[in-house]
Amino acid sequence: MYKFLLRPIFFAFDPEKIHHFTFSLIKITSKIPGFKALFKGMYVVNDPKLERKLFGLTFKNPVGLAAGFDKNAVLYNELANFGFGFIEIGTVTPKAQPGNPKKRLFRLKADQGIINRMGFNNEGLEAAISELKKNKGQLIIGGNIGKNTSTQPEDYTKDYLECFNALHPFVDYFVLNVSCPNVGSHAKLNDKDYLEELIGEVQSANTTFETQKPILLKIAPDLNTIQLDEIVELVQETKLDGVIASNTSTDRSGLRASKAQLEAIGNGGLSGQPIKSKSTKTIKYLSEKSNRSFPIIGVGGIHSAEDALEKIDAGADLVQVYTGFIYEGPALVKSINKAILKRN
Repeated sequence: MYKFLLRPIFFAFDPEKIHHFTFSLIKITSKIPGFKALFKGMYVVNDPKLERKLFGLTFKNPVGLAAGFDKNAVLYNELANFGFGFIEIGTVTPKAQPGNPKKRLFRLKADQGIINRMGFNNEGLEAAISELKKNKGQLIIGGNIGKNTSTQPEDYTKDYLECFNALHPFVDYFVLNVSCPNVGSHAKLNDKDYLEELIGEVQSANTTFETQKPILLKIAPDLNTIQLDEIVELVQETKLDGVIASNTSTDRSGLRASKAQLEAIGNGGLSGQPIKSKSTKTIKYLSEKSNRSFPIIGVGGIHSAEDALEKIDAGADLVQVYTGFIYEGPALVKSINKAILKRN
């Protein structure tokens, strides 16, 4: 129903406006008696064989929703009815910020992709905490954290620590987002020496809590083998809990979209089918190079159950969807979980 009825209507409107409309639609329908049960009946697959135990957490199933969809943690309770095993909120920054100027979200329909340069637009730390206090405990929640655009380089770590300490009681794991191409001073966030400093500071803060939370690093799909080797070394040296591979790409090669269309869109991070292969190669390289010594969450171009299984075969322990969820609808989550069950 989604692909043939709702998607054509949604895709006739501005992507960012329809995103907010869809949130309101899900909120409203979820409050109508019977609809919550209807959604669960249509999309949730309950089977203990789907459970995955990673970094001290038990995931009901290995299919999650990537960060960027529910930035401000306003819809995760309702989205739990669509079959996800975990949802990652954010990226959250200490202070609220509007992000980059609009228009900043673009569909590449022929490529089944999206280009965005949102720029960490979010309502800030306090707003996210306020929403997370409403958590009904239906599934695991990840907290994706970053820095404010206006923050000076010498204070980057302070921003991450502020988010980490404040969100610690309200999320089950953390993701250090250092790979978004739509924020300033991207180079420093990818410098190995700085990452060692950042990870060390966050891990030190983690020990001050009675219960420590897993910490993961989200990396770009555009890293070369030398950079990926550094990531493996970094994870092993710092004993980081895992890696999310991957974020959006700045590469525009091989797209069906015309040069004129891409020039009109401008810069931004590319997601969806165009980065599927690149993301999978990154996962495979990290998995093989590290001898599977740390967990990997695979994300990037998952539009079908086959795409998800490809990520798992490459070395991903869990998978996340975002652009595929927009293009394929909530039935995608169910189809992935059913395909995984068939393998068990």
